[in-house]
Amino acid sequence: MALGILGKSRQKALVSLSQTLNRLPFQPGALLRAVSRPVQILLAIAIGLIAAALFAQMEGERGVPPIASGGDFEVRGVKVDVVAKDADSARYAGWRMAQRQAWRMLWTRTHGGGGAPALSDSQIEAMVSGIEIDFEQAGPTRYVATLGILFDRARTGQLLGVSGNVMRSPPLLVIPVLWDGGSAVSYERTNEWQKAWARYRTGDSAIDYVRVAGSVADPILLTAGQTGRRGRLWWRVLLDQYGAADVVIPIARLDRAYPGGPVTGTFTARYGPDNSLIGSVTLRASNASGVAQMLDEGARRIDEMYIRALNDGRLRPDPSLIIEEPVDPDALAIENATDTVIETDDLPTAASTSGTSSFAIQFDTPDVGSISAGESAVRAIPGVRSASTSSLALGGTSVMQVSFDGTVDMLRNGLQARGYTVSVSGTTLRIVRRQAPQPTPPSQQ
Repeated sequence: MALGILGKSRQKALVSLSQTLNRLPFQPGALLRAVSRPVQILLAIAIGLIAAALFAQMEGERGVPPIASGGDFEVRGVKVDVVAKDADSARYAGWRMAQRQAWRMLWTRTHGGGGAPALSDSQIEAMVSGIEIDFEQAGPTRYVATLGILFDRARTGQLLGVSGNVMRSPPLLVIPVLWDGGSAVSYERTNEWQKAWARYRTGDSAIDYVRVAGSVADPILLTAGQTGRRGRLWWRVLLDQYGAADVVIPIARLDRAYPGGPVTGTFTARYGPDNSLIGSVTLRASNASGVAQMLDEGARRIDEMYIRALNDGRLRPDPSLIIEEPVDPDALAIENATDTVIETDDLPTAASTSGTSSFAIQFDTPDVGSISAGESAVRAIPGVRSASTSSLALGGTSVMQVSFDGTVDMLRNGLQARGYTVSVSGTTLRIVRRQAPQPTPPSQQ
């Protein structure tokens, strides 16, 4: 009986509590919804701030577009100091004087001294393609400047006797790294070392540099930390993205004696995912205002190091960075079908007809010496009239055009007699130097 009374009392209490809550001026569900609205607003603001931070990381002035570098001859550091009746006349006379000085400097550089041919101002102006102003001060009657003169290669090369064809390296991606104040930076933010490489004229260099403009993806992909990675997989994707065969890493390290004082720059030339060392040089600027000029000189010195490394065979693309396309069996079957020799009874084939014929020989050229060695070996074959490299790919496979008195079988036999493994496809031959067999070690009793 007591339990029944207690149960009824509990039910009455619950009903009374429910009625009390219903009489309240607000509902608990509405209270929860009211509290959740500020939380939702704060969450939306937080998401917006995160998105803004990510966008700020991508945008902004991150890089400097490189200048267009053609094949013109460049003469820098031409200093003039001219006085005339007015400012315009002084500037015009200064530019003409700079062109004459630059012509003499260019002749001395390409011929190792001697007097340059005497040309009139109009003839020199016809060869000049541009004038760069490195430093300029103009007064009412005086003009003082340091200029750079660009000569058109096609018009100037005829007088200089310089051929327009030069040996070039495969395309190499440039990632300049600057160490200043204990931290390294590349394309993450704009820096003076990046500007030096952007304004450096590479048209007269034997290195085919791939310089980026610092677009949206460059500050994220081309960082100073990327140069320390050794994995080939990501490097393959990165180089394929920029159309390069390998990477060069010019490094500049600035050491400041004290604020506003002398600055010592150590410039190091490295290349490849393994960060291999090419060479280094140390330069010095008297104060902070001379750092930009020192960096320009450092870029020029590093370019010379890369050119020397290319000539002596040290700067070669890494074969592990080459992405090999899968072979299509159907395309291979079609290619083999086209190479099949069709026997005819009426007409003689070109391969069986003797006489002077032209053949293309593909051969490996890992360094500069292999080019002349390959040409000399082919010229030594009886019946070869001429042999010259028509397509040069240093570090890869080059093509040699050969004029031969005989058939392709005779040329193949001559190459095999000189230690080459030869494969023939029409008038194209692929040769590979046979390796000497290794001696068999004596058996131990």
